Amino acid sequence: MLKKTLQTTRRGLLIAAVAAGTSLSFSAAPIQAAETINMIAIDGYPARAMWVKEFSGFFIPRVNELLAAKGNYEIKWQEAYGGTIVKPRGVLEGIKLGLGDIGIVTTIFHNSKLPSQGISAVTPFIAADARIVAKAVDEIAKEFPQMAKELDAENQVYLATGVVLDTYQMFSKTPINSLDDLKGKKVAGAGYNLRYLEGIEGAAGVRGGLPNFYNMLQTGVVDAAMLWPEAAKTFKIAEVAPYMLKADLGAVNSKTVTVNKDMWAKLPDEVKGILQQVAVEYRDHIAAVAMDRATASLEAYKKGGGTVVELSAEARASWAKSMPNIAVDWAKKLDDAGAPGSDMLKAYTAKLKAAGKTPVRDWASEL
Repeated sequence: MLKKTLQTTRRGLLIAAVAAGTSLSFSAAPIQAAETINMIAIDGYPARAMWVKEFSGFFIPRVNELLAAKGNYEIKWQEAYGGTIVKPRGVLEGIKLGLGDIGIVTTIFHNSKLPSQGISAVTPFIAADARIVAKAVDEIAKEFPQMAKELDAENQVYLATGVVLDTYQMFSKTPINSLDDLKGKKVAGAGYNLRYLEGIEGAAGVRGGLPNFYNMLQTGVVDAAMLWPEAAKTFKIAEVAPYMLKADLGAVNSKTVTVNKDMWAKLPDEVKGILQQVAVEYRDHIAAVAMDRATASLEAYKKGGGTVVELSAEARASWAKSMPNIAVDWAKKLDDAGAPGSDMLKAYTAKLKAAGKTPVRDWASEL
C-alpha cells in the first residue's frame, strides 16, 4: 500500500540522516492514500442499450469524480453487462445473491416482487415525458416507503428510479391506421403494458424482452410490439416492423438502480451519500437523453424504412376508455396487502397534473 511505502521511505531517510550526522524535517501530517473499494456493476442488457451506456459513461465517472474531490475513497469498478453475469431478467436475483454489488434492475419483469414499481405503467395516456415521470416516481418512492421495502425484501437498497423511454408506441409488421387494425393481433410487451390490449377485440399480449422483440417479429411469434423509437432505432426494429402507430401511450419507469444490502452495510457514509446523489443525477440524465433522442430516433426509424401513422386524439380517448381501470386494480391489490396503493396512485397522478399533464383518462378519480 502507498501508506506503508511512504512510512518505509521515511524510516530509511531517518536512518541515513543519523548515519550522516545530518537532520531532516517532515510535515507532521502523514500523506494518506485513498481507500480502495471494489464494486461489480451489472446489467443483463448489452452495453449498447442506452441506460447501460450512460451508466458506464455518466454514472461511474461522476461517482469517481466526486470521490476524487474528497480524496478519501476510490472505487475500483468491474463492469459486467450483456449476459456476462446475468441476463436481463436476472439482475434482481443477481444483486440479491451478491453476484453484483450495484446494478440496474428492469422492474417491469418483477411485478409480483416489486409491484409498487408499476405505478407509471398502470397509468397510460397521461405523460409522454420521461423527465416528468422519472421525477414523479422517484418522489413517490421517497415519500412512501413501499418501493424501498419491496427491494429490502430482495436484499437490496433503493437508490433511484429511471425512465429511459419517452413514450411507448406500437410497431407492426403490417400497416396500422386505426385501432381496428390491431384486432386479433399478437403484440409483444413486457409487464403491465400487456393489459393495454384488453380493450381491443381479439388482441393478445405476448410477454417478451427488448432483446427478443426483433426475432419475435421476424419469426411471426408476434405481429406487433410495444416499445419506443430510441429502442426501435438501436435494435433495428424497422427491418421487421416497418409500421409505427404513434399512440403516445406514455413514459414508464422501468429501470431502478439498487445496491446489494450487504455491500451497502460495509460502505462508508461518504460513499453512500455520493452514490445516492449520483443516482438522482443519473435519473435525470437518462430521462433527458431519452427526450433528446426521441425526435432523432423517430426520424432514423423513418429513414430505415419505417412509416408512421398518428392516432387521433379521439381514438386515444376511445382506447383509454375501453381498458379496464388497471390503475385502480393495481392500487387495490396493494391496499389489500397492507400497502398504501390508493394513496400512492392519488399522489402520483397529482404530481403529473401539477407538472402540466392532463390525463386522457383520470385513473385515480375512479377510486
